[in-house]
Amino acid sequence: MYVVGQDEIDAVTRVIKSQALFRYGIGGECDRFEARYAKYLGCNHFMLAASGSNALAAAMIAAGLGPGDEVLIPSHTYMASATSVLAVGAIPVIVDVDESLTIDPDAIEAAIRPRTKAVVPVHMWGAACDMDRIMAIAAKHRLIAIEDACQGVGGSYKGRRLGSIGHLGAFSFNYYKNMTCGEGGGVSANDPKLAEKVRCAIDPCHFYWNGRSDAIQPFVTNGARASELMGAMLNVQLDRIDGMIGAMRAERKRVLEGTKHLGNLGLRPTPAHSPDHDCATQTMYTLPSAAAADVFVKTFPSVIAGKTGRHTYTEWDQVLMGAGAAHPAMNPFNMPANAECRRSYSKDMCARSLEILDRTVMVAMHPEHSARDIDDMIHNIGVAARVALGGMPADQAEIRNAQPIEEQKFDLQARA
Repeated sequence: MYVVGQDEIDAVTRVIKSQALFRYGIGGECDRFEARYAKYLGCNHFMLAASGSNALAAAMIAAGLGPGDEVLIPSHTYMASATSVLAVGAIPVIVDVDESLTIDPDAIEAAIRPRTKAVVPVHMWGAACDMDRIMAIAAKHRLIAIEDACQGVGGSYKGRRLGSIGHLGAFSFNYYKNMTCGEGGGVSANDPKLAEKVRCAIDPCHFYWNGRSDAIQPFVTNGARASELMGAMLNVQLDRIDGMIGAMRAERKRVLEGTKHLGNLGLRPTPAHSPDHDCATQTMYTLPSAAAADVFVKTFPSVIAGKTGRHTYTEWDQVLMGAGAAHPAMNPFNMPANAECRRSYSKDMCARSLEILDRTVMVAMHPEHSARDIDDMIHNIGVAARVALGGMPADQAEIRNAQPIEEQKFDLQARA
């Protein structure tokens, strides 16, 4: 959560006083946000859900994914990217990320098999995936591209909003996201039939409130609809998002400019596919080795990408152990239709990803950082680089006003 204030309090208070908390109603907060956010994204449709995980599963249901299908996901993402695949009965196939910390297009192409039906590019840490190449690969192999923009709210790729480029996009609005209502999510779509399937996946009873439609055959799912409290808060947050993202882009630009001379020590900015348009929630550096990254973060409290807990496939316990559902008969790993899918995983299966992640350091941006905060950050990055890469003794490191590492680690681990 970046900024929440009196405007959000007032909006939620108005809804409570109105006693109209149920989302279906003429001119309600959820309806208003869905229309506004669709326009913001440049999409025809946007449908609110209760969480980003619900949104991902709803998108996959709408895309027709199920038993017998493989879905390619990156090795570095929140576990929901994988568990949502299992929720619809399909099998996640984990592939490498590259130095951008997003899914490697070459790894996508190499992993495609006859049962591969979809790919989930994740705009991890708000950094844009290489969507031009990914969409070209998807078109070539007739794959469905479902953008996981849960960490990419407010960002763009070459001027197009993240989550609006694939066939479907999924978003999260939980406490740790760029735009928040405490917990929430949603799906973007252009195709009206896909949008109607998403609505049914989010709430199979929505027909009763909005009238029946002959567009699709209704089906049963577990409901995950939003409330008017969420819609009210999101309408205020939508007014804030461009200012917050703009402030973080300006901060990152200043940090990169102030640290560019450290390239001669081996501190390189992590490659970015659309640096002028993405979320800029982190300034990331690629170091020559994991050992150097360890020294860097010990000197200046920051975070190594490979040590952010649940975001790397090695920590996805239920996936690695094949526990795809509570009941064995519902477990996709046990389903006969998935017998020919790739269902085995190991902790070293994406060793290249782990090597990259363990030498990538992330420094968090914030829209309310002051000029002095940014100057201190630039100073601290320089000190940490000289200790890690330039031979400066650690006892000579003078760090200014650094956030405690335990607090920053919690923030990054939770920002799923």
